This record gives sequence, structure tokens and C-alpha cells, in this order.
Amino acid sequence: MVPILLVLLLVLILFGAGFAVEVLWWIAIAVLVLWLLGFLMRGTTAAGGRGRWYRW
Repeated sequence: MVPILLVLLLVLILFGAGFAVEVLWWIAIAVLVLWLLGFLMRGTTAAGGRGRWYRW
């Protein structure tokens, strides 16, 4: 009984980790796309130059 529970627990942990990694990849791709859009669509300054693309 204990070995079956250990195997089921291992499968559950690996499935959860795989799902979390998959979600993190999609979040990373979305952030990358937003960053690239912000970089490409940045506005110009009053002097005519390109402004900073970040707001820190």
C-alpha cells in the first residue's frame, strides 16, 4: 500500500511541476511580447530624440 501511495504522490508532484513550468513559459512569453511592444512603440521627447522606453 505504501509503495503505491509513494508512486501516486510522485506522479502528482511531477504533474504539478510540469504544469507550473508550462504556465511560467506562457507568462514569460507574454512579458517578452509586452516588453518588445513597449520598446518598439516608445514615444519621442520634446527635443526630437527617442524617449526612455521604461518608466523607472
